[in-house]
Amino acid sequence: MFRRPTVIVRLPAGLLVIAAIAALLASCGGNAEARPDLAFVSTRGGVYAIYQMNADGGAELRVTDTETDSPKPQVLFYEVEPAWSPDGTKIAFSSRRSGSFDIHVMGADGTGARRLTATKEDDSHPSWSPDGGRIVFARSGDIYVMNANGSGLRRISDPTTEDSDPAWSPDGHWIAYVRRTPGTPVREVWITRPDGSARRALTAQGGRAFTPAWSPDSRRIVFSSNADSEVFALYAIGVDGKGLRSVVPTAGDNFEPSWSPDGSKIAYQEDGAIFTVELGGGDVKKLTDNENNDSSPAWNPVQVRP
Repeated sequence: MFRRPTVIVRLPAGLLVIAAIAALLASCGGNAEARPDLAFVSTRGGVYAIYQMNADGGAELRVTDTETDSPKPQVLFYEVEPAWSPDGTKIAFSSRRSGSFDIHVMGADGTGARRLTATKEDDSHPSWSPDGGRIVFARSGDIYVMNANGSGLRRISDPTTEDSDPAWSPDGHWIAYVRRTPGTPVREVWITRPDGSARRALTAQGGRAFTPAWSPDSRRIVFSSNADSEVFALYAIGVDGKGLRSVVPTAGDNFEPSWSPDGSKIAYQEDGAIFTVELGGGDVKKLTDNENNDSSPAWNPVQVRP
């Protein structure tokens, strides 16, 4: 590996103090003040819990605080798949704390958590409507919409198909999701109106697609797929099904993309760490290490300024 030659610069004492403070801030991610830019899931505390951090990877903070020493899977998968409300004040998530996965919601600071669904089936991948009044989620191969308080539940998917990974568009017009081709492992990205009408396929790659996520202008969808190789890479496609392209070159599997609110970056998970990629420039930044099984990055839709 190429290393730059060491240059020794002697500074006055006052400047040394300033430099030390700057170095300390840099070690904390460039800003000592926490800005909840991203929510994500990590096992660094022993269980799957929800954390927040700045967009530069600094100021990590755990926002769900339940501790357990149990090795049981229903406890280890405690809180996963965070989804911000459109105003950034709440986070919906899936939790197996009661045996099966149910949808819960809490304040963005982790307070006031309450369960919205309670069945023996597994509920996953919550996503908010842009007005914050409804939540779409997956349940055992079907897509459901309910009010944000858990009432008014109804299925919007075709009961004869296997659908998952719903994501509500920021303009409210569409819900993206993944449909498995019957009798095969092939999964393609589809979209539907929030009432379940006008369902149509966006992709026909012949691979396994997962976790579609919308651009803030609702014109494009990013998703993970292994269509071109054994490696899962990120792709983006227009809502009209045109303009399919790769997002970031990778040698490892990329999953769970999330678009930044200004549309300039996409966060994703690779090999247990959280990364971001600059769209247009292609610069990739690693925000967390690989030791803590970090996953499910979710960008706060309210752009938080330093």
